[in-house]
Amino acid sequence: MQELKPIKEGKVREIYDNGDSLIMVATDRISCFDVILNNEVTKKGTVLTQMSKFWFDLTEDILPNHMLSVDVKDMPEFFQQEKYDGKSMMCKKLEMLPIECIVRGYITGSGWESYKENGTVCGITLPEGLKESDKLPEPIYTPSTKADLGDHDENVSYDKTVEILEKAYPGKGNYYANILKEYTISLYKKCAEYAWEKGIIIADTKFEFGLDEQGRVVIGDEMLTPDSSRFWPREGYEAGKGQPSYDKQFVRDWLKQNPDSDYNLPEEVIDKTVAKYKEAYEQLTGEEFNY
Repeated sequence: MQELKPIKEGKVREIYDNGDSLIMVATDRISCFDVILNNEVTKKGTVLTQMSKFWFDLTEDILPNHMLSVDVKDMPEFFQQEKYDGKSMMCKKLEMLPIECIVRGYITGSGWESYKENGTVCGITLPEGLKESDKLPEPIYTPSTKADLGDHDENVSYDKTVEILEKAYPGKGNYYANILKEYTISLYKKCAEYAWEKGIIIADTKFEFGLDEQGRVVIGDEMLTPDSSRFWPREGYEAGKGQPSYDKQFVRDWLKQNPDSDYNLPEEVIDKTVAKYKEAYEQLTGEEFNY
């Protein structure tokens, strides 16, 4: 069996070249505050991959996605080892666009901090009198630039995305900026509505898009996972305070309370995180997580 090496490693993902396609492996690594923690979270990568598959299938009516297969039998022998099963996705090669497309439907996190300070989120003025975790009148698009590993992403205005995309694609900056915003809002609205019916609130999320060989805009990377989104339980939701969540918030909170941890998590925090990820998967898909 030929040993393969990733051509690119992110905080959580490894990307392998497979000739005319790519294979993305979601590892069990977990990152917080742009740092990769020392622990792994068992089966986390499988939840991320299978959840992305679920959402890609659900949103094909809005735009195409990069997924070709999550069945390792369709991939080189190297990926048929147990450690890759369920975590690997074979994808179309895309030319990724240099914008992280963030959409917020509720006010929380850094958005809430900014609003308390000056009534805006990423330069967008919001109505007065909002409480923490309030639903926004309409979802807002707050893009950022994609940072290299180790750097922080930087929030940018919509006009700045036009400028960045114009520089990369002369004559098409306006077109791409507009279509990214439209797709981001449309995807969020459809999926947030679906999730609400299943008892989960999607407070915010981020998407990444690329161009396929025909120059069409396609959604890539991961989609609506607990790593790229804030999921809250609908039951017990009440504005005016922070919400319990199905994502890394658990880990974030523990790290904030234990600044000297050197990014080593206790076993119980890992177990609770895994349980939360699986619970979100089962609730959203209606299927048992049996990987």
